[in-house]
Amino acid sequence: MGLNDTPSANRPHIGFFGLRNAGKSSLVNAVTGQEIAIVSEVKGTTTDPVYKAMELLPLGPVVIIDTPGMDDAGALGELRVRRARQVLNKTDAAVLVTDNAAGKLSPAEEDLLRLFRERGVNHVVAYNKCDLLEGAREAAGPEGLYVSAKTGTGIGDLKERLALLARTDETKLRLAGDLINPGDFVVLVTPIDKAAPKGRLILPQQQTIRDVLEADAAAVVVKEFELRETLEHLGRKPALVVTDSQVFAKVSADTPPDIPLTSFSILFARYKGSLAQTVAGVAALDLIEDGDRILIAEGCTHHRQCDDIGTVKLPRWIRRYTDKQVEFVFTSGGDFPEDLSPYRLIVHCGGCMLTEREMRYRHRCAADQETPITNYGILIAQTQGILRRSIAMFPQILAELPVAGLPPAGLPVTGLEGGAE
Repeated sequence: MGLNDTPSANRPHIGFFGLRNAGKSSLVNAVTGQEIAIVSEVKGTTTDPVYKAMELLPLGPVVIIDTPGMDDAGALGELRVRRARQVLNKTDAAVLVTDNAAGKLSPAEEDLLRLFRERGVNHVVAYNKCDLLEGAREAAGPEGLYVSAKTGTGIGDLKERLALLARTDETKLRLAGDLINPGDFVVLVTPIDKAAPKGRLILPQQQTIRDVLEADAAAVVVKEFELRETLEHLGRKPALVVTDSQVFAKVSADTPPDIPLTSFSILFARYKGSLAQTVAGVAALDLIEDGDRILIAEGCTHHRQCDDIGTVKLPRWIRRYTDKQVEFVFTSGGDFPEDLSPYRLIVHCGGCMLTEREMRYRHRCAADQETPITNYGILIAQTQGILRRSIAMFPQILAELPVAGLPPAGLPVTGLEGGAE
């Protein structure tokens, strides 16, 4: 996979924020060297966040986001401002663009700076239009730089600053590479997903295959009906079996108990830093009552199939497991409710299309509002009676189960048995 093919969720996201007509779009074009954003003297030209995946040297693959003015007016303007604020949830580095001709930051811009600091977003203040300044400039401060989108002044310095601010943690967990050793075999069970583009695997499968190969191990990819025969003829025991959650029950039944088993979705929960919280959250499934509302959230948007996992299969499994009349609410893409109080439980996808920052934000919102949150793979494993098996390679999580609110016994979560769908 080349740099230009790096998934957006794995690219640092750099957001440009500010008031209308501060020169955000012009500065985006100057930094990228492309005509990404429409530029006009008319206030409010940018009406929705504009995303562009590209190469930004010296950093590498990034996503640049141009946002509407934070002082947009009217009911529609308020909606645009809300969307611009939502961009912060996925922003690794923020640029506050201010019209330097104004002389100082406005109260609205000061509020934006406070918001950056409260959210823990790395940021820089770009004092734009410095070419219009006459005489000496005051010090820009440790957070600021003087730039001119028109003349190119300071653009190189801004790109260098962004490369530092948006740099991701290279020591973070692997998807599966740290669970295996060089020379191991890993069997990946990948049903052909009808929602995936024709001729391609879905992103979690692609990324896990890449991570296994980077660990100098061998990835054996099969469909669910080929697993049993593959294991019998492989020649030696695989170090790990990873499955699509939708076929968890069958794969568990076909995988000998002494072979570690988990799902792509569970690996992504760990990779995005939310495994403990999502394992704890699934305990709420046993507390569901008639009339409760469950939010099912997907991080991507795709054409719904007749047996879609989010809108069809998960509700069916939940109703079967709880034997309750439950109301389901569905969100997708960037939509995620700010008020989570109406929901007894949140069931989130693995988040392969969302940045780690955005996933952490959503989990933090759930924690702050004391709303249990789990994910697709963990919930499916629970409903199929194989949760303990699916997280057995994470002993620290197993050790926390009684504390997390998921009793070690008394639930349909059994040791190594498979469950029927």
